[in-house]
Amino acid sequence: MQNGQSSGQLKGKTAMVTGSTSGIGLGMAQALAAQGAHIIFNGFGEAAMIAALQKETESTYQVDTLYCAADMSKPAEIEAMMQQATARFGGVDILVNNAGIQHVANIEDFPVERWDAVIAINLTSAFHTTRLALPYMKERNWGRIINIASAHGLVGSAQKSAYVAAKHGIVGLTKVTALENAQTGITCNAICPGWVLTPLVQKQVDARAAQQDIPVEQAKRELLLEKQPSGEFVTPEQLAALAVFMCSDAASQVRGVAWNMDGGWVAQ
Repeated sequence: MQNGQSSGQLKGKTAMVTGSTSGIGLGMAQALAAQGAHIIFNGFGEAAMIAALQKETESTYQVDTLYCAADMSKPAEIEAMMQQATARFGGVDILVNNAGIQHVANIEDFPVERWDAVIAINLTSAFHTTRLALPYMKERNWGRIINIASAHGLVGSAQKSAYVAAKHGIVGLTKVTALENAQTGITCNAICPGWVLTPLVQKQVDARAAQQDIPVEQAKRELLLEKQPSGEFVTPEQLAALAVFMCSDAASQVRGVAWNMDGGWVAQ
């Protein structure tokens, strides 16, 4: 850090954020870019929208960007993405495993292919990115791996068997990654958000409103208060600020934690 200012503390570093074309991932990418990190975007979206996002990020923060369209359910595509990152930037210094999908159903009704997809994207993809990012981080003796888990990585909810299993798995993977690298400059931690108003959650709100024939605002409030005592959504910006802290020198001994930012959800 120069002159005690936090801005630019990640200058010269490269950050890969999976699922970063919207929601929490986009907030993370922008916050890391604001600290001077080059950004590797990944996620779905129209080419024009993604090109505009890259251009805006580059001009606003004076960093380089790369976009990789890898499908996070496919190991070969993840490997190709990591190779692209290496070819362009030498490697990945900061890895944020954020890509995620959701499906809601009772276990006996849960479609097997949806279970496989949720586990692949929410859990297995993080194993692949991590195993491929670590050699470069070890060479440099510096790295930050941040896994976006969920309050569901710490507690369960009915009808979310695959998601809860995947997020508990991510918390376990985080601990093992942290322990294996405990005597290096590489840290691995998980962030466990409560309800965040992402496109994923908006779908759940809309479904509830339609199902119960209630206004969307009422559905939003009811969804929140079932789990989140604060009655307020966590914002992508708040989560991103925590990620920036985890990348700082001050957090060099924060290792293997599952840090919930959840409006009191897990405190109950």
